[in-house]
Amino acid sequence: MTAAFDPWDPAFVADPCPGYAALRARGRVIPYEPTGQWLVPHHADVSALLRDRRLGRTYRHRFTHEDFGRTPPPAAHEPFHTLNDHGMLDLEPPDHTRIRRLVSKAFTPRTVERLRPYVEGLAADLVDRLVAAGGGDLLTDVAEPLPVAVIAEMLGIPEADRAPLRPWSADICGMYELNPSEETAARAVRASAEFSDYLRELIAKRRERPGDDLMSGLIAAHDEGDSLTEQELISTAVLLLNAGHEATVNATVNGWHALFRHPGHLAALRADHSLVPSAIEELLRYDTPLQLFERWVLDDIEIDGTTMPRGAEIALLFGSANHDPAVFTEPAGLDLARRDNPHISFSAGIHYCIGAPLARIELAASMRALLERAPTLALAAEPKRKPNFVIRGLEGLRVVV
Repeated sequence: MTAAFDPWDPAFVADPCPGYAALRARGRVIPYEPTGQWLVPHHADVSALLRDRRLGRTYRHRFTHEDFGRTPPPAAHEPFHTLNDHGMLDLEPPDHTRIRRLVSKAFTPRTVERLRPYVEGLAADLVDRLVAAGGGDLLTDVAEPLPVAVIAEMLGIPEADRAPLRPWSADICGMYELNPSEETAARAVRASAEFSDYLRELIAKRRERPGDDLMSGLIAAHDEGDSLTEQELISTAVLLLNAGHEATVNATVNGWHALFRHPGHLAALRADHSLVPSAIEELLRYDTPLQLFERWVLDDIEIDGTTMPRGAEIALLFGSANHDPAVFTEPAGLDLARRDNPHISFSAGIHYCIGAPLARIELAASMRALLERAPTLALAAEPKRKPNFVIRGLEGLRVVV
């Protein structure tokens, strides 16, 4: 067991960097008994393994659970796994290639860029309301409603139907934590069923009356005779909704919390808004919203003399990689003008985040709106960090203007 790495310890969750440094000092790959995984803490290895086709997000395209030495998930969890296992995040080629190609046809740069005025207008409106109220919770008042509204608008989900989206997403994403409890699984199963039922009805409506939205585009998308099944449509929509706002919400509040803790850097940013693009990349590196991503070993792989056999699970530590001194100068420090910043917060390889351009537009829009419209924004109370390790965020971020 590695004492320095304890993802259930609130002290570690509050500041995992010392633990990460200890892991990097121990080696390039470290067995971790509590989760039965191999921990990979170095940037070079994480980056390379994200692109290594001997690893996969799933093994079901090549092996049965039994062939792979794994126990099938409980039957009671079926709604979650049906939803999760048909999304491109947890698929490998050829299905991943087919679905990503079809999604990309509807998720084009032009489509994303067309959203910029809507994103910037919504960010300004949200910040104006925050200012008018004299402050509030940056998470619930700005960070959360912006990406939820944007991805819902993009998919064509009516405004009146959007309230459950964030709770459904939060409950489903609970299953991505390490060793989730049965209570967490029950919430994820319920949310998966409810979310799927809602989207099935929406898809039926869009089939009858297509609109100028991503859901209609996904229904119509085809390439060389390929198309998306209804389950793939549902799983893709849920993936886009979940990934489209979970990371952005947490990147926003983690980033502003870091700025409040570094008033000199915040002052420099307020004085020079041209720093916004590099500041966003640095804040994504500095307090990474997704700390860990998992891969299955499909074929034996050796790292630094250690063989990880087929059937093993690898935990790629994004948070550690983004603080690796072999890649980043003074990684523990904040440098909003950092130019050489190969962070891996959006992953890499075939599973690189398809929504990264949209996330950057959203993060820039909210940051600029807050800098311009709330120039005296300040922390009202020290926030409480969520107990989660994998998806890193805050319970809230109370501010005054």
